[in-house]
Amino acid sequence: MRKVAAEKYRDMDFSRAKRGAVVQPEPGKTKISIRLDNTVIEFFRAAVDRAGGGNYQTLINDALLEHIHRGSTLEAVRQVVREELAPYGNARGSNSRLRRTRSARR
Repeated sequence: MRKVAAEKYRDMDFSRAKRGAVVQPEPGKTKISIRLDNTVIEFFRAAVDRAGGGNYQTLINDALLEHIHRGSTLEAVRQVVREELAPYGNARGSNSRLRRTRSARR
């Protein structure tokens, strides 16, 4: 059977063909090979199926980006809180003074 399938391509000229991807990658994206747990792959493939279609790899990429941005947002909030509390002294020291005051009253 293989000979029959190959026969129809025998008269095609591939001498000027180029190797590589047919579809050029988007700028800012890099193709890599990564090993993920089967559970992770199944989760994202199921999410695509529930949504009615799409690309599970895009969902994984979006989840990773969200994780990165969440981490940086959390750190920004922490920095703002530190800056706001700075005029009042060390927050831990203030807290421990508050605890000592409460226990002295009892």
